[in-house]
Amino acid sequence: MIYRRNEYLKKYTEAAPLAVFRIFFGLMMLISIIRFWSYGWIDKLYIKPTFFFSYYGLDFIKPIGNYTYLIFGVCAIASICVMLGYQYRVAIITFFLSFTYIELMDKTTYLNHYYFISILSFLLIFLPANAYYSLDAKIKGKSFQKVPVWTIDALKLLIGIVYFYAGLAKLNSDWLVRAMPLKIWLPSKYDIPLIGDLMQQEWMHYVFSYSGAIYDLTIPFLLLFRKTRVVAFGLVVIFHVLTRVLFPIGMFPYIMIVGATIFFGAQVHHRILGWISKIMKINKDYFDSNISLVFTQNKTKIITTILGLFFVIQLLLPFRFLLYPGELFWTEEGYRFSWRVMLMEKAGYANFKIVNAETGKRFYVDNDDFLTAFQQKQMATQPDFILEYAHYLKAHFEKQGHQNVQIFVESYVALNGRLSTQYIDPNVDLGKQKESFKHKTWIIPFKDEIKGL
Repeated sequence: MIYRRNEYLKKYTEAAPLAVFRIFFGLMMLISIIRFWSYGWIDKLYIKPTFFFSYYGLDFIKPIGNYTYLIFGVCAIASICVMLGYQYRVAIITFFLSFTYIELMDKTTYLNHYYFISILSFLLIFLPANAYYSLDAKIKGKSFQKVPVWTIDALKLLIGIVYFYAGLAKLNSDWLVRAMPLKIWLPSKYDIPLIGDLMQQEWMHYVFSYSGAIYDLTIPFLLLFRKTRVVAFGLVVIFHVLTRVLFPIGMFPYIMIVGATIFFGAQVHHRILGWISKIMKINKDYFDSNISLVFTQNKTKIITTILGLFFVIQLLLPFRFLLYPGELFWTEEGYRFSWRVMLMEKAGYANFKIVNAETGKRFYVDNDDFLTAFQQKQMATQPDFILEYAHYLKAHFEKQGHQNVQIFVESYVALNGRLSTQYIDPNVDLGKQKESFKHKTWIIPFKDEIKGL
């Protein structure tokens, strides 16, 4: 076993796929940031709100007023440097830190693909993506045309995990038996040319549900094998373009399309670099040195140990929901960071009641006074949001001079087309409940059953 591992670590391959991945990654990130900025979302999501929902233990990470634009600017510059392979190590670390800070500023904006970008940029810190076809190689006067195989396989593994775990998450009765939540979402796409009418048919909802699960579970393996790779990449393009047409999920489909190119052989990537060189008038021959980048034994051991731990976390973290009782889709304890993509349609409302514990006097909170409409929508269906907001309200009204403040909530939630039912125990003073990784016993148990993962 150890012998095979050592032999694998000594294998080399062309660095072109890593260089192409670096260029596409930097370009996609730059476009994403420009798009986010141009749509006014920085102001809407991080400047105008007066309250921000924090991840547990990370409440010190907040937007910094108008200086928040500076964080996005730094992230954009870092993405350009990554794309060009200029001061790559500093650039990718800067990108990872700035992008992750942006992601953590407000839990309301959580998306699976933001998490994917964060962990992907972390992985890229340890890979020699600037060894070939980069400004660093040009400036140093030394280009490495070959790199260890594991540096490219690490990217394939991460992309494979994302797809496969997304497929596993779809193996539940709501997705496969009830075609939920697609049965709710797809009929609203009636105005899409050519396919709008099909979106109204129930059988089509099941086709999308089953094909989505099969696609996610099989596509990493189809991309791995040379005989099926071209067809698989065609499926990647069709799947993600269709997803982009049907659902407003930003740049994620395009990121996954360009990410899938890492599975192709070096000849394809040399061709891509040839096209880039022709357009940009770059002498590609300069970088074709046939020199291998050799890591010292200690450096290889340190990097592979870090990446080994990284992948163990990626493999285990999505299963942490097994540590909690109750229905995952209902409690959402262990739901985030687990590649559960577009599996739920939750709607609800939360009406907060402020009570004086001694006099019994009470009044209700107008959530519009504290939260944006988007924040209210997210808060009403997620227990940790509800608890954090309750703590904020308690501190706010105590600061105003109210005495013996208790916080109760009347909360109702509908999950995947079911009737709305009570969500949070209305008799529990949320002001006394502490946030932790423990199960929140004040969530009213789910009155149905969703079978599967």
